[in-house]
Amino acid sequence: MTQTNSIAQVTALLDPASIAIIGASDRNGSWAKRVYRTLKRGGYKGTIYPVNPRAETVWDGQTCYPDLASLPGKPDHVVVLVPGAGAIDAIRAAGKAGARSATVFSSGFGEGGDPEGRALGEQLRAAVQESGLAVSGPNCMGNLASPFGFCTIPDDRITDFSVGGVGLFGQSGGIVMAIYRAMKSRGMTPAYAITNGNEVGLTTADYIRYMVAEPNVKVICCFIEAIRDADDFLSACAEAFAAGKPIVAMKIGGSEASRAAALAHTGSLAGSLACFDAVTKPLGVLRVSTIDEMVECAEYLTHAQIPAGSRLGGITFSGGLKGLMLEGAERHDVSFPALTPETLSRLKEQLGVGTSLGNPLDAGFAALSSAEVYFKCIDIMLEDRNIDMLLVQEELPLMEGQNAKAGNLRTVDAMVVDGKRKPVAVVSMASYMYSDHTRAFRADFPHLPVLHEIDKALKAAAHVGRYGAMAKSAPTPRAPQKLSAATTALLALAAPAADGRKVMGEANSKQLLGAYGVAAPKETFARDAEAAALAADAIGYPVVLKLVSDDVQHKSDVGGVLIGLRSAQEVREGFARIATSLAAAKPGAHFGGVLVVQQVSGGTELVLGVHRDPEVGLVTMFGAGGVLLELVKDIAFGPVPLSQAQAQDMVDRTMAGRLLDGYRGGAKLDRAAVVNALVGLSHLAQDLGDGLESIDVNPLVATPDGALALDGLIVLKA
Repeated sequence: MTQTNSIAQVTALLDPASIAIIGASDRNGSWAKRVYRTLKRGGYKGTIYPVNPRAETVWDGQTCYPDLASLPGKPDHVVVLVPGAGAIDAIRAAGKAGARSATVFSSGFGEGGDPEGRALGEQLRAAVQESGLAVSGPNCMGNLASPFGFCTIPDDRITDFSVGGVGLFGQSGGIVMAIYRAMKSRGMTPAYAITNGNEVGLTTADYIRYMVAEPNVKVICCFIEAIRDADDFLSACAEAFAAGKPIVAMKIGGSEASRAAALAHTGSLAGSLACFDAVTKPLGVLRVSTIDEMVECAEYLTHAQIPAGSRLGGITFSGGLKGLMLEGAERHDVSFPALTPETLSRLKEQLGVGTSLGNPLDAGFAALSSAEVYFKCIDIMLEDRNIDMLLVQEELPLMEGQNAKAGNLRTVDAMVVDGKRKPVAVVSMASYMYSDHTRAFRADFPHLPVLHEIDKALKAAAHVGRYGAMAKSAPTPRAPQKLSAATTALLALAAPAADGRKVMGEANSKQLLGAYGVAAPKETFARDAEAAALAADAIGYPVVLKLVSDDVQHKSDVGGVLIGLRSAQEVREGFARIATSLAAAKPGAHFGGVLVVQQVSGGTELVLGVHRDPEVGLVTMFGAGGVLLELVKDIAFGPVPLSQAQAQDMVDRTMAGRLLDGYRGGAKLDRAAVVNALVGLSHLAQDLGDGLESIDVNPLVATPDGALALDGLIVLKA
């Protein structure tokens, strides 16, 4: 969906002129009655129509209508609280009645993976498409849009409809409401809280686009169980990144158990978190693992500007806290760099010669006893060119008079209010509860994030610091290139596999990879033993013989690979051995001949690959190859396509990357050749696009003066 369509559709959902509630009931505890009560409590200004053929009046004598066709006016939005086929009929009726949007609370549309539920889900999807309605759900808990006084979430605890800077949505209503309450307890009020359920209509991408265009929203927070359309989702993430609006996402898919839970809850197969990170991190998505982590990130992003990087300064009143900060920095990939000599000199003037200076700065009693010294220390630290963000220790009071020095934060807030200085964040030793007094006190310094507990605070600092660094150096996207005539001809030679996919043979795969900069050893195809011997003479000994057969993908399993052949006679004999081994291992399999390949000795075996994740599409892979691939799984994932910097980062994230640099006195290998091969592989994957299933280059041997693909396999989609 385009940005314009997404915004119009979500607006129809969240800002309706009138609402019909199908399934209206006076029964105590009914969701219909609670939705009505929440709408009234939020100050909704439009008309509300109760609909139920078995009731004449509900809710203090309000007229109840038998169906949508009987309403005295056109319903703009329809709340569906009837199950199964009734919900499908309600969507069709809403379309005929002229409604623009609907929320389907009902479940039973395939969440458990049962065939009957899936069939109902497809019927509901078809009804939504036919009606043209903007639909949230099914299996959701309603939506909150404070700017419009609109709330269909049946939760009596929602009493504050002020407009904050968070746009919150997710596929689990329970998780969304838990995040909402956690944010409220910290003094944040999300402007939006949307529960999108199974997403038969509007999707995560639509909500992202809406939040990007919404001026009240500073940060987009979402809980994702499964992605419906990878291209649409990634396009929306790119739009958010370009607009400077961070997405903080919790994502299910980190374990087999969580993937099974996603299937049970949303009817979709979740992809792996490694693949999700590979494609979303370059688009500025900050993936968090817990609600607490999301709250800390949102707390920062709604109150402060994004820092230029992850270099931190710290001011504490405790040597122990200083130590915890330094240890935590190592865990979370942030740093407390050394202060410049100018900074140290100025701090010594303020704090005295006997003070132990460093970063974090333990300001001790000198700063505690003098507000003026405290403010000057902050000023000095903010001017240090080695620092991107400053953390200052403090804890907010639970009651009047509990912590007088916390009032200094009002002055600190004034120091950064214009956004021209580096950001400052407040950090506490431990997490703590807020009272009403705390929340009111906290509102006095809206430009200072108040982060809880040093580990959570440093995680948040790492997230926002990486975002700031990426925003400064985001690579220019490469556009897909039209396939050349030679590439198209090679693709046409792919042989059909039993599962309907098409497999390119090793020789053709390596030829295509070579066109994108992935070099291979010298090799020649030979149909008979004599041609193989002549090819070996031309290449030079020793050589490797490899079976060529459209019926075999794993050549070594059928005795189809021979190494270390050192004469023409050994090559002739080897040719015959491969033919005999194939006939014995797989009777009837086609024997096309052999590849005669230059044997490469030494170097380090690596693996390059492209994998199609079921959720996010194509991702690149790099790691230790050969037998180590399965043994140690030393691999890193990245997006398609890759920039040079992204490919370097993938290599840096592996132990194999350390081997390239001459680990423990070993020879330095050609890292540049490996990086170039990885980039070229990703460009090939991008150009093949939807037609590609996977690419495997295993092993790629890195040597001091190059990198060669000893094997390659390209698999095309059916």
